[in-house]
Amino acid sequence: MNNKNNLILPVSIAGVFFLVGVIIITATWKSNYNTNQTITVTGSASKDIVSDLAILKGTLTAQSATADAAYRQLESERPILLKFLASKGFPETKVGLSAITHYPIYETAANGYQTQNISGYNYKQQIEIQSNDVNKIKQISIQVASVIEQGVNFNVNPPEYHYTKLAQLKIDMQAAAAKDAMIRAEKIAKATGRKLGPMRNARMGVLQITPKYSNEVSNYGINDISSIDKEITAVVNASFEIE
Repeated sequence: MNNKNNLILPVSIAGVFFLVGVIIITATWKSNYNTNQTITVTGSASKDIVSDLAILKGTLTAQSATADAAYRQLESERPILLKFLASKGFPETKVGLSAITHYPIYETAANGYQTQNISGYNYKQQIEIQSNDVNKIKQISIQVASVIEQGVNFNVNPPEYHYTKLAQLKIDMQAAAAKDAMIRAEKIAKATGRKLGPMRNARMGVLQITPKYSNEVSNYGINDISSIDKEITAVVNASFEIE
């Protein structure tokens, strides 16, 4: 009888250890199982923005048979252009003038090849204005062609429209895209009777800054400078554990 009683305690202890072991193994397996169960989603966020800086560039050009004549022509054309810009609110102190460049123009032979004979000279000067009044720059880009009627050879480039507060906006947009990814993952997990666990990893996509209503996308990102009204879109690919 005593021998039987003596066996009860060791057996009970062994049973307890076995039960604890089973619980630990089960919990570990469940933890590893949940860890290996993930859901990957793509979140996005978009926001309309309006350009707050416009830049207009153009090239003043003069061409003549001699270098001296081409230079004098350029010098006579510039005041006409500057007067036009001043009338639009851009005095000479607010106009960017680059250094004058020039190059010879070579004759072309009957066979289409360029010869060593100089037929004339071309003089150029880059001119630039910029303003936070983007609509003013837009109007000037249209109206500046009127100086051609006054004998000015000015080739204007399309205006550049920029948004200068991108640094902070990029951070905010990426955060909004990450939140959207989490919401999407929560809905998918709930629909399948699961709960969303912590985020495992996240990868930020490139930002797309496109003209408003555009569906253009690039793997390298887009930074549109052709339109005043734009849309910025951020994308985040994120993986979450599911429980």
